[in-house]
Amino acid sequence: MLGRNSMGHKRLRVGFSANIYQPDFSRMAYKGRRLLYLEESMAHWVMKAGAFACLLPTVPAVADATTVDDLVAELDAVIITGGADMAPESYGETPLRPDWCGDKHRDDYEIAIIKAALKRDKPLLGICRGHQVLNVAMGGSLYQDIRTQCPEALHHRIYDVYEGNHHAVQLEPGGELARIFGVDKGHINSVHHQAVKKLAPGMVVEARCPDDGIVEAIRLKDASGVFMIGLQWHPELQNSHESNLLSPEPVLQALLQAAQKRKR
Repeated sequence: MLGRNSMGHKRLRVGFSANIYQPDFSRMAYKGRRLLYLEESMAHWVMKAGAFACLLPTVPAVADATTVDDLVAELDAVIITGGADMAPESYGETPLRPDWCGDKHRDDYEIAIIKAALKRDKPLLGICRGHQVLNVAMGGSLYQDIRTQCPEALHHRIYDVYEGNHHAVQLEPGGELARIFGVDKGHINSVHHQAVKKLAPGMVVEARCPDDGIVEAIRLKDASGVFMIGLQWHPELQNSHESNLLSPEPVLQALLQAAQKRKR
């Protein structure tokens, strides 16, 4: 039955923020229209765990329309996805280069989703860009380009190999991610050129790259137990044969368990 698992229980509903193609009059299909999309590995990742995948649309700016809060109210958990750069304006800076101007429209859309999720105590997971958006939404900032602003850092994005670019990660001893994964170090994929610069108030670092100190995971430190974790890597893009990388399953199971606990 649609929306139910084999035991007849209603599936957990996980909402994804959309990647956005802004209006483009040179495009052959949907000329000049804004398009929302989700890379299929992200949906398949949660569907394999038995959850129901939902793409969150933007909302119309008209009275009596469905609001972001209405959308989030229907979900059990939220994942803020990867994609285009954040706009430096979203954290009080100007672009150092024109091609780092990012997508302010998407920033505003995702920050509204995060605030609605926190208001309703919905578990949140940020992936890559999503990890950065969580930090900015809570008052932090980003390096616009790691290689420019941290010239001694590793190459955290190598376009030709994309998610095939791997490096070590050190999980904070005694941290929540170390508990979730059951280890304090491992390897991850890396496809980002921006990163957390100023950590937002109320957030704690959960993992770093041991070679250069770049923040690779963060968490909201909240005594009430709110689940809000950001991962700079892409667990959903891992292949089954990549056994040298941290498993993509523990953090997803932690998200779904938090959602199930809240639902009960």
